[in-house]
Amino acid sequence: MSPSDFFFSFLSLEYSPEQTALKVFSTSASGEVKIRMEESGFAAEPPITVSQLFVESVRKYGNYTALAFKQGDQWKTMTYKQYHEECRKAAKSFLQLGLMRFHGVGILGFNSPEWFIADIGAILAGGFAVGIYATNSPEACLYVAENCEANIIVVENHKQLQKILEIQERLPHLKAIVQYSGQLKEKQPNLYSWAEFMKLGSKVSDSRLDEVIASQKPNQCCTLIYTSGTTGNPKGVMLSHDNLTWTALVAGSTIRLREATEFQEVVVSYLPLSHIAAQMVDIWLPMKFGAVTYFAQPDALKGSLGNTLREARPTAFLGVPRVWEKMEEKMKSTGAKSSTAKRKIATWAKTVGLQTNRRRINGSSSASLSYRIAKKMVFKKVRKALGLDRCFKCYTGAAPITKETLEFFLSLDIPIYELYGMSECSGPHTITLPETFRLTSCGKVISGCKTMLYQPDNADIGEVCFWGRHVFMGYLNMEDKTAESLDTEGWLHSGDLGNHDKDGCLYITGRIKENVFLNCPGEKTALKQYMYINIYVCVYRSKRRYICILEGLRCNVNEDTGEPEDDLTPEAISICEKLGSKAKKVSDILGSKDKTVYNAIQEGINRVNMKAASNAQKIQKWDILEKDFSVAGEELGPTMKLKRPFVLQMYKDRIENFYNE
Repeated sequence: MSPSDFFFSFLSLEYSPEQTALKVFSTSASGEVKIRMEESGFAAEPPITVSQLFVESVRKYGNYTALAFKQGDQWKTMTYKQYHEECRKAAKSFLQLGLMRFHGVGILGFNSPEWFIADIGAILAGGFAVGIYATNSPEACLYVAENCEANIIVVENHKQLQKILEIQERLPHLKAIVQYSGQLKEKQPNLYSWAEFMKLGSKVSDSRLDEVIASQKPNQCCTLIYTSGTTGNPKGVMLSHDNLTWTALVAGSTIRLREATEFQEVVVSYLPLSHIAAQMVDIWLPMKFGAVTYFAQPDALKGSLGNTLREARPTAFLGVPRVWEKMEEKMKSTGAKSSTAKRKIATWAKTVGLQTNRRRINGSSSASLSYRIAKKMVFKKVRKALGLDRCFKCYTGAAPITKETLEFFLSLDIPIYELYGMSECSGPHTITLPETFRLTSCGKVISGCKTMLYQPDNADIGEVCFWGRHVFMGYLNMEDKTAESLDTEGWLHSGDLGNHDKDGCLYITGRIKENVFLNCPGEKTALKQYMYINIYVCVYRSKRRYICILEGLRCNVNEDTGEPEDDLTPEAISICEKLGSKAKKVSDILGSKDKTVYNAIQEGINRVNMKAASNAQKIQKWDILEKDFSVAGEELGPTMKLKRPFVLQMYKDRIENFYNE
């Protein structure tokens, strides 16, 4: 069947009496939704399944490298044709193990070719691909596996295996466990190594798998993305085949990814694949455009990411704010140890870089002689040292990033473009491009989608709502939660507050459900910007007469446990020294209530308060925690977002003291 035949056959289904009766949302595992087709543009593109996307990719890019991974010190590769064959083998093995339609395949571990193959294999076999955060506790794994009725769970290693063995007796739908890395240290019934698992599929015919694939529809669910649980129990975000395949087409076209037949793009996979941002960037965009995905090492976020970037030299890179902040901290620390002459040259170059790029934002295309010299002497060398010498698509998302960090990289001639979205819209909703680059803006809505600001106030700030084929189907088995997010007309309510500038660029200004709003662009971003040595800030009011905050200081993190340590980071120590403090540890500051540091924090709060619209929006009291918030301490979710309900419960006595004093 040709693409045009497929398109018109789908339209005939879409507008038949049966299809017209479909809603744009569903919470049933086997449910179907009405795809939000339009008459022209990207929204009129024929809907396709994941299998159809992959087959087309193999046709176009079959002999191109799809995946690159390290074995020892050597990079190994896999072509698109081999990649597809491996995914089909995995799909047949899942069928042999008894995977049922619309049941989950949980995947627990760090990024690897096996993670991708298990994910896509689960979809081809008619199940749900379900990423489970590698930092999850056994109980958190239990919740996800129960909710998606997982038939099979794929784990990375013995450590992750122990979590599932601890809970397997409480999982009635579980039929098998597969370990994809390392040797099995114990043999149990229905526990398989990756090699054993991949051989199981030889007993399943191609025709049986093809029948399952042929039964799949673009408007059915194929992937579950579980929210990180920062506001309660995780919810299973149901993404359809069309959500993934259409969003990959539009997002990639928006940022001008090139097809491999013209130029092969390169990305590095290191962010948690249980998050939609990582899946879209690492799996679906490369599949659509024939890019090659390099896999980072498991300790990427503990320091080895830089090595991978320098070896892979990506052409596109997505870093969550904390990744960019870590790069910034390391460069500042390295710079502080340089000779006086090198520091002066760097300072001069950064001044030139920031001035030049600010002029570009305002429409100037000219480049001064000073800029050209600075580029040759400093900017090119910095990019090469970071592994970003080929990367002119540097993005950030998933959380707010400070203006300070954006300006730091801009001064080095590395504009970081923001994108904005959520799991419930398959990743991106707005994307910044070079011609729409504005500091702290999230860019413009992607083609074929719409933004509505719901109930705007006098300053034209309203709740940001989404419409488009990227909007999710619903939350699995959660009609009430789905109704809270999707209104009767099908608009997705983000819970974020925002406004547009005269050019249509979106700015996020806060959250509806935040306990407090300050009259400035993002209260937590502003607080971190003004208070220098803080990482996370928990703002609290909630029906109280004034605002209070709890804050953590920048400290080192134990590489093995992820626990925050007492030692301040080199950057924090440097800031303390500039303030006139000799503090090297968090306890140094707290033990003596270091006046210089406390005064600096209060000064930052005063500057934030000056922007408040009323006394009710001013910060009245604050306190520093003995330990910074962390994933290990469960105050942060896997994407480094603050788990507000958990923090408020954990520190409820301390918060009460704010109001009892």
